[in-house]
Amino acid sequence: MKELASWEEVTRFHGHSCMGVAIGYRVAEAALKELQSGRDVDEEMVAIVENDNCSVDAVQYVTGCTMGKGNLIFHDHGKPVYTFIRRSDQKAVRIVARGPDENRYPELADLRQKVFSGQATEEERERFSKLSSEALQRYLEEPLEEVVDIREVSLEIPEKARIFNSVICAECGEKVMEPRARVKNGRAVCIPCADHYDSRV
Repeated sequence: MKELASWEEVTRFHGHSCMGVAIGYRVAEAALKELQSGRDVDEEMVAIVENDNCSVDAVQYVTGCTMGKGNLIFHDHGKPVYTFIRRSDQKAVRIVARGPDENRYPELADLRQKVFSGQATEEERERFSKLSSEALQRYLEEPLEEVVDIREVSLEIPEKARIFNSVICAECGEKVMEPRARVKNGRAVCIPCADHYDSRV
């Protein structure tokens, strides 16, 4: 595996340091290790993520799989699950993030609720910040096998990104990718216009 992007680079990209980014960072580290790969350049790797939280920014930055290149695929399942595929030999791994061991920091859940609800005292906010930092640092340093579960899977490899023609929506006049257009009253329209219901009609 080539050198991993630094934690500092990832948090700079995301905008702040948090456990969600740490989870994505360890998941991406595990993916590159399992696939014996460096950062993706041109769709050699595919990432399928099953949530849209902070972790996905780390996955994008570390692995190089992005929405814009078409090799980051989002499934809205709300699960800390990530699948990575190496196109050259179709090797695929499914990674489930365990997250931090909250039993080590029993105060955190209660403090988190108080802080996020605005009911924490200054002392409780400081304690929450200290414990969160400790938990995050420990999570980053844990052996991979302690923070993620990995198994090889077999699945259909998504096709590479394609460039499609655009059509003009008959209602709003904006361009829409041809395969995303819908037919409404015999005319090609975009998805928002197709879903819009006008009670006057």
